[in-house]
Amino acid sequence: MRTRGRRSGVSSRVTIAVVLVVVIILISLGVVLLHHSVTIPSTSTVATSSTPSGIPPSTNISSAPNTLVIDDANWPEDDLNQLYTVFELPWPNWLFDTVYQPLIYVNQTAQFDTGVIQYLPALAVNWSVSNDGSTYTFNLRKSVYFSDGNPFNAYQVWLEMYGFYYLSGNSTSWLESYNLFNMSSVNFGPATINMINSTGGVVNPSQQAMSVMSNSSWPIYVTGPYQIVFHLKAPFQYFPGLFVAYDGLMFDTQWVLQHGGFGTPTQFNPYFNQHPIPGSGPYVVTQVSENNYVEFTQNPNYWGENLTSSVLAVTPIFEPGHVKNVIVYYKPSGLVRYTDLSSGAAQVSMIGSSAWSFIRQNPTEYSYFKLPPWSGEVLAIAFNTQTYPTNITDFRLAIVHAINYTHIADTVFGGYLTPFVGPEYPAWKQFYDLGNYSPYEYNLSLAKQYLSAANIHNIPALNFTEISGCDYCNQIAEIVQSELAQIGITVNIVVQTTSEYYAPYSSYSAEVSTASQIGQLSLLGAEEWGPTTLTPADYWFDFVSNESQYGDWAIYSNPSVVQCANAFTSTTNISYIQYVCAAAQKQIYDQAPYAWLGVSGLWYGADSLAWKTSVIKGFLVDPVWDGQDTAPIFNTVIFTNST
Repeated sequence: MRTRGRRSGVSSRVTIAVVLVVVIILISLGVVLLHHSVTIPSTSTVATSSTPSGIPPSTNISSAPNTLVIDDANWPEDDLNQLYTVFELPWPNWLFDTVYQPLIYVNQTAQFDTGVIQYLPALAVNWSVSNDGSTYTFNLRKSVYFSDGNPFNAYQVWLEMYGFYYLSGNSTSWLESYNLFNMSSVNFGPATINMINSTGGVVNPSQQAMSVMSNSSWPIYVTGPYQIVFHLKAPFQYFPGLFVAYDGLMFDTQWVLQHGGFGTPTQFNPYFNQHPIPGSGPYVVTQVSENNYVEFTQNPNYWGENLTSSVLAVTPIFEPGHVKNVIVYYKPSGLVRYTDLSSGAAQVSMIGSSAWSFIRQNPTEYSYFKLPPWSGEVLAIAFNTQTYPTNITDFRLAIVHAINYTHIADTVFGGYLTPFVGPEYPAWKQFYDLGNYSPYEYNLSLAKQYLSAANIHNIPALNFTEISGCDYCNQIAEIVQSELAQIGITVNIVVQTTSEYYAPYSSYSAEVSTASQIGQLSLLGAEEWGPTTLTPADYWFDFVSNESQYGDWAIYSNPSVVQCANAFTSTTNISYIQYVCAAAQKQIYDQAPYAWLGVSGLWYGADSLAWKTSVIKGFLVDPVWDGQDTAPIFNTVIFTNST
């Protein structure tokens, strides 16, 4: 997730029980907290459970406002165009779950006391796995319609999947950097798209179209209008976790065909930037004011309007919503966002460093969103390993020991930053810090020793590139600038516009060729990063794999780390995965392509969502830890005066 990195700029991503972290919301002491672990079954089951306190489904909210207003700090990169999902965009995706619903959900409410949760059905009502673990068959929910009236079916899912494959330039790792499928027999492109469009589309596909979509020699194929099969090259027990966000969010591909199609791998159809593709969710976009706001209205024909409370208790993202209208504003000024919240002009607002003192000084009036220390919201400084002098290992090691991590945590993040050892994040306890290493420590004597070992004469000034409008990014850059000066390294801070900043970033292979356009230092994802998917392989593929579609900002990879990343998608032998990943962990730790700053305790780097407790009781957030959306899932917002 980036969370801006998770994604911005064109790019990017069983018998054994495993631990998975997803979001459960607990309201305690006026603060929304996250809690838990997950058991992943080989076959999905529909769970039943009670709802955690503060998140009641289908609440009567007659006293709620007619319009919910949310202030965010970022305008979505690539606007509202869901085709950019193949590159982990748009970000933030304000349409996440509210307009576009996922194939797979993660249990944010069930088994609250024990904290054990599972991958759960959403638009896929259940799935089965072959004995060898390589074939997943998804059965889809019937009687679901997109907001324009077109039905959701297996043909829609099929075309969305292969559409992403085409837009990725037929990359073998088109599914969020995961190289899962043997695509050698696939012949999908403009000719196939035109044939499907000209012979009836995906609502009632022609026999010619059906013969292509049901071709089982291709790795993804349909067996009927509500069943689709994914045949993997090898078993991957976390496969359902790929469809919780991004590629798992469903949109109406029939509408895409009728409005100019997908475009090309080098020019996605721009019509969808401000004319979003219809989704199946409870809200529709009714107005877009570029770089200003997006207005949403409840879908009058929402298929889930009459879902029972028991269903909504398990899948609260299907809630029809509690207000008729929602407006999400882009307000770049932190003080303006705070003023809107304090005055009542906004009910939920992203609060940044300029306003935290007002929030924390009034704990009875305001609540704000906090993450647990094992979340996936991470911050790191990426070193450009393809340019001089950060291509020298000892030079990078000098830098990682010249940074005062505690000073950054306390000064920039108010203490809400927990040290960690990447690339894995702490949620995945089976695979986190397999060598039991300590986080890099601030040690100027050691930094000077490494700098001497690097044997660099006349050290050139380093460029620390940062994105404009990110206050905490600038604070980090200035601290690093000051600290590296203590060992004789000059750092120039280069502030770039969004388009300038993201232009060189894309896939690993492309970044190798654009390395000279990237500064020696940068913040991973421009600001911070959250998971693209809910699998333990996510950050291995994102940060250190030559398969990375968008996320390897250090432009770093080697056979050892590739072997680790590939192990997740080639075997279910946990011991083997741990063995090869321990070796990869050591290599990464010793070579320092990143200075891992920490796991954020706030929703968005040094910022977080805040609200008045007299107005808002609680809400759900995206289950990939701010990887997809920085706003609340607004159809789940519950108001304090609800009855």
